[in-house]
Amino acid sequence: MNYSTDNTRIIDRQKVPAPYELVNKHPINDDIAKLVYGTRQEISQILHDKDDRLLVVVGPCSIHDPESAIEYGKKLIEQNIKFKEELLIVMRVYFEKPRTSVGWKGFIYDPDLDGSNNINKGLDLARRLLVEI
Repeated sequence: MNYSTDNTRIIDRQKVPAPYELVNKHPINDDIAKLVYGTRQEISQILHDKDDRLLVVVGPCSIHDPESAIEYGKKLIEQNIKFKEELLIVMRVYFEKPRTSVGWKGFIYDPDLDGSNNINKGLDLARRLLVEI
């Protein structure tokens, strides 16, 4: 008789891609790298009182629709240009619902919003979306 007490509730296991696999599959180009690096420098300058602008981090609680996220990002670009002298607007992009104990856990866990929990698809789509944003 088998009296194993380990992993009694695990039904299946699936390999999840390593971060480097996603980075290699969806790499950033020089323009994206320059934007990210430059924005991080601007944020640092604001946080260290070397830039008088106000840092404004805005975004949805959790991304669930890539098209809406892209649309939102485009609107923020317009506002960032409009208020560039007073504000640095940075889009918050979050894919999970860490405080949610029941229901939808987030885009990475369930990108199809149907309970299928296709984490590999969610990770791939999230990386692709970040590159596009």
